Amino acid sequence: MTYQSRIVDTELEQQLSAAGGVVIEGPKACGKTATARQRAASEVLLDVDEEAKRTIAIDAALVLDGATPRLIDEWQLEPGVWNHIRRAVDARARSGQFILTGSAVPADDITRHTGAGRLARLRMRPMSLFETGHSSGELSLADLLNGAPPRSPRAELSVRKVAELVSTGGWPSHLGRSPKSAQQSNRHYLAEICRSDIERVDGIRRDPVKVGRFLQSLARNVATQAAVSTLIKDVGGADNILRENTAHEYLAALERLMIVEDQPAWAPHLRSKSKLRGTPKRHFVDPSLAVAALRAGPDGLLKDLNLLGLLFESMVIRDLRIYAQAAESEVLQYRDNTGLEVDAIIQAGDGRWAAFEVKLGAARVDESAANLLKFAERVDLNRCGKPSVLGVIVSDGYGYVRADGISVLPIGALGP
Repeated sequence: MTYQSRIVDTELEQQLSAAGGVVIEGPKACGKTATARQRAASEVLLDVDEEAKRTIAIDAALVLDGATPRLIDEWQLEPGVWNHIRRAVDARARSGQFILTGSAVPADDITRHTGAGRLARLRMRPMSLFETGHSSGELSLADLLNGAPPRSPRAELSVRKVAELVSTGGWPSHLGRSPKSAQQSNRHYLAEICRSDIERVDGIRRDPVKVGRFLQSLARNVATQAAVSTLIKDVGGADNILRENTAHEYLAALERLMIVEDQPAWAPHLRSKSKLRGTPKRHFVDPSLAVAALRAGPDGLLKDLNLLGLLFESMVIRDLRIYAQAAESEVLQYRDNTGLEVDAIIQAGDGRWAAFEVKLGAARVDESAANLLKFAERVDLNRCGKPSVLGVIVSDGYGYVRADGISVLPIGALGP
């Protein structure tokens, strides 16, 4: 299979030139190994090489020897190798020695902190619409953060196509496959999470049926600030029992598998008396997992446009995270005690920021624009600085700036 270029390719190159090694982290099947292999000169695959795993316990240096950068794939299966890698980096005193990939955070997290200053971290997610070829990328998020006005020809992305894209997801293995085949694969993916992956994270045996119900609850509450108590109540079932500590354990395990990725709240300086809400928004790393948990598909989503709108928002957040990471920024969200919400805040490390509403159709652009202007009035711009852009991200249409200063940005034209 031909390798499809990824946005993180450039990030990996930059980090290898600056650190002794790079740890690529992300959910299984998001393309970590394929990306690492584009730069690796040698490799050891710990998920299939039993001899290498046995050798690590006797003489780890033998496994680490090889042309550099050396790929150590699924390193978390033998977390003891971490300290050996750290020592090798110190001894060699050269950048670009190792690439580590992992689809779960190891149970023993203490050893991971000793990599500070030696090993850089790079987060990978499923592919964005720009990477799968469904976005032209003519509207660069990096340019928008620099204050460039958006301008793009019409991007065609119908509501039916959106329903198909959120159902299929950005998994590299789905490129060229039929939507039906891809959706079936997503269901198998989640079934494996429930059956075995979640147990391998920390060795705790869990009921796959209850884990599946919990994933369904998360899916029904995607792109919302649902509290754990809400998720528990929504689980239901014959026994209707899920203890709060169990729900927190499920969330922690799913986070370590990098299957769920909450969207934190932004905490700006306000000039109003509004009080900020710090509850994160719930997201899967890819909206297709929410669709799979609900055993839904494009036809069903087209009959529930409210759910499709939430899944579209979650897909946009996935893409913004990928583009923002390349721009050394993070994706947050805003909500205050008056109920005023903003779907996405992009915060750059140097203080630049942008705010976006996400709407499936153009019919609610006016409402969203008014919401953004109201939000901007509450932010203390003297302390936070003026936003680089206030925009509404929609499914299709032209990219332009309205008379009121609000930008309209079709996701089919957005890119890094």
